[in-house]
Amino acid sequence: MAVVAVVGGPGAPGATTTALALLLSWPLRPGRRVLLAECDPDGGAVLAGALEGRIEAVYGLRNLAVADRRGLLAQTMWEQLVDLSPDGAADRLLLPGLTDPAQAPGLAYTWEPLADTFHALDAHGYDVIVDLGRSGALGPGSVLARRADVVAASVRTTLRGLSAARPRLAALRDDLETSGSGADALGLLPVAEGPYPLAEAARELGVSALGLLPFAPRTARVLSDGGDTADRRFVRSELMRTVRSAADRIQEVAARRRHRLAPQPHEQPAPPQAAQPQEAYPQADRPQGGYPQPGPVLGPVQGRRPWAAPAPEQPYPSGFPQHIAPPAVPQPPAPAPFPPSDRQQPQTGYGEVLRAR
Repeated sequence: MAVVAVVGGPGAPGATTTALALLLSWPLRPGRRVLLAECDPDGGAVLAGALEGRIEAVYGLRNLAVADRRGLLAQTMWEQLVDLSPDGAADRLLLPGLTDPAQAPGLAYTWEPLADTFHALDAHGYDVIVDLGRSGALGPGSVLARRADVVAASVRTTLRGLSAARPRLAALRDDLETSGSGADALGLLPVAEGPYPLAEAARELGVSALGLLPFAPRTARVLSDGGDTADRRFVRSELMRTVRSAADRIQEVAARRRHRLAPQPHEQPAPPQAAQPQEAYPQADRPQGGYPQPGPVLGPVQGRRPWAAPAPEQPYPSGFPQHIAPPAVPQPPAPAPFPPSDRQQPQTGYGEVLRAR
């Protein structure tokens, strides 16, 4: 249904924390799953942060560069996934990021095939959240932002945070308009640390508003530095309730943009006049591989271990599994919407302060 890129900027605006919160609160219909891919060229943070180093940093994005050169990108990706679902249902998965920024140049030719793989996952029941960090949206991995259905920008609603984000978002907006799917893919998902309201910040930055996350350091610390994500107080916290509303909004925007950008019947190429008969694919030449079914996982308190990869069962001729059948897991009813904040409106607008400067 959606490929969502989360981008940040200077001053640690919380892009990875926002992306992880979206993963844990993403609304899933029965049979759907969601994957968070840490594609920040500056390195991943979830293994050492939210997972508190419980999993050895031998899995993740860095292994995909070599696999791509061998034509095994899709198969290898499944071996790198970690289950983060609180109930062990294997429906919220993590692709850990780089452990060293020096590894990023080795992925220069892998970003585009990886973007193709993320979009191919939609037909098999997966949504994908891509954490691009501070520099991933405008560097060699910019194809991940250009191909995303929605690009959510995480900033702080302080004068310093909005001023630093302004030129970056302007450059990203121009890049999406000229090389991506359109500037309307870019939206603002800020953290309400400062006094400036969401509508004014979005207007001054020239982007749409996706939601406003509360400034909740104690709850956010569970996502950035570790804690029990299955704890009832965390699940019902103001931050997670607000993120769930933002996730609904992002899904609506993604669905609307996909419908608008879908090729119309008259734009589709005409079918060939006569199809040439082809020989059956020889069984002896068929490459071996298959989709590994999920193995056992551990709960959030005892720790987690990587996605198990048993021997493949079904061969497939291409670089992507032919059959992905996630289990149908009934979802709990949506929580009550978070009541509107009674935060007092500022006397001086963000635009007036910038113009005064």
